[in-house]
Amino acid sequence: MLHLNTAGLVRRSFLLSCVLAGITACSDNEPSSAETESAAINAATSVAEVHAASLVLDAHADIVIPSTSRAYMSADGSSKVDLAKMRAGGVDAVVMSVAVGPGPRTAEGDAAARAEADEKIAAVHTLVEESQGQLVMATTSAEILAAHEAGQSALILGFQNARSLQRNVSAIDEFYAEGVRIFGLNHLGHNAFSDSSRPEFSGETGAFEVTEEHGGLSALGVAAVERINSLGALVDVSQLSKAATLQVLELSSSPIIASHSNAKTVSDVTRNLSDEEIDRIGENGGVIHVAAFKGYLINISEPDFVEELIALRVAAGISEEYNYPFELYWEIDDLAQRSVFTAAVSELLGPATTDHMIEHIDYIVGRIGIDHVGIGNDFNHGSGIDDYNDASEAMNLTEGLLERGYSQEDIHKIWSGNFLRVLDAAAGV
Repeated sequence: MLHLNTAGLVRRSFLLSCVLAGITACSDNEPSSAETESAAINAATSVAEVHAASLVLDAHADIVIPSTSRAYMSADGSSKVDLAKMRAGGVDAVVMSVAVGPGPRTAEGDAAARAEADEKIAAVHTLVEESQGQLVMATTSAEILAAHEAGQSALILGFQNARSLQRNVSAIDEFYAEGVRIFGLNHLGHNAFSDSSRPEFSGETGAFEVTEEHGGLSALGVAAVERINSLGALVDVSQLSKAATLQVLELSSSPIIASHSNAKTVSDVTRNLSDEEIDRIGENGGVIHVAAFKGYLINISEPDFVEELIALRVAAGISEEYNYPFELYWEIDDLAQRSVFTAAVSELLGPATTDHMIEHIDYIVGRIGIDHVGIGNDFNHGSGIDDYNDASEAMNLTEGLLERGYSQEDIHKIWSGNFLRVLDAAAGV
C-alpha cells in the first residue's frame, strides 16, 4: 500500500510525476493544494503502472511446513508469500527454498535433513495443486514469463544446505528432477561440502567453528559445483564463507547468484558480502539479491551499538564473541527469554525500511552496475521490515526506487530481468 498521507511524500510525488511525465523543469515554488493532490494521484498511478509492468520476482523465500516457527510467519500464522499476499503486492514469482538448518553431522542427521527437504518439496506441489490453476511450477525463464502473461503466479524451487544431499553428489540430480534450479550449498555451520559464513557454536567444545574446516569448498563441494553447472542450474553463494564463494566464482562455468545477501561495507555482519566478493560476482556476470532482513541491513559498526549488543548477549547467557545481532538466539533454551532477547536486539537495531534496502542496492549498483542486483527477501525465515513485511507490500520498494531516481528499465532489471538472464545463461539458453 502506498504511503501518500505525508506532506514529504506529496512533495516527492509531485516531483516524481514531473520526471515520469518527461517534464524537464518543474517550478521551484511549492505547488498549490490542488496541484499536490493531483500530482500525488498521478505519481501513485505511475508507481502502480511501473510495478504492474514489471515481472516482480523474489529470489528467496522459505517453505512453510507444520514445524515452521510461527515467529517467522505473518501474525495469523500464514506464509509471507502465500498466493493472496503475492496477488495483493503484484508479486509474480517466488523462488521457494528447499532449505534445511544445521543438525548432527551423522548419517541419521543427514537422513533427517533429506526427509525435511522432501517434505518441503511436497508442500510446494500441494500449494500448486490446491490453487486451481492460479499457481504453476516453473523451471525456466520462458515458463516464468508465460505464467506472467497468462495471469498466473510462478513458483520456482531453490535449494539450501547440502546436508540433505547426504554426502552424495548424485543426489543433486534427484533434486533437479524434482524441479530445483537454484542450488546453495550451505546455511548455518560448516557441512561436508563447504564452510559457512555463519560458524556454528559447538556445544561439545564450547567454542565457535571459527577455523575453516575446508578452506572454502571440500572435494565434495567442488564436485557439486561442477555437477550443478553440467545440469544447467544456478549456483547460489548466499551463506557460504568468503573463501568458498571465491572458489565457486573460480570454478563456475556460468554466472552465479547470491539469492539473499547484502553488502558488508554497508552493514558489517559476517553474513553479508565483502567488496571483493561483490566485485567478483560482477565480473562473473552474476546477480546479488538484496534481502528485507533487518539484521543484514542496519549499520552495526558504532562502538556504542556493539557495547549494548554485547551486554544483551551476556544477559541472555550466550557468547559475546560473535556480534552478528541475532546470532545464537537458538542457544537460549527458555523460549520466553529467547523472545525477550530477540525483541531487545530488534529494538536496539531500530526501524528498518525499504530505504535501507535501497542503500544496499545503491552500493552494489555503484560498484558493479545495474545488471547485477535483484531482490531475495528471505521471507518465512526472520525477514520483514517496517514497510515491506511480506509480499503484499512489494510495491513500496518500487516506489522507493523511483523516488531514488531508478528508471523503469532499471526497476524491471532489479525485480526479475537480471535473475532471468542468469537463469538462461546457466541453462545455456
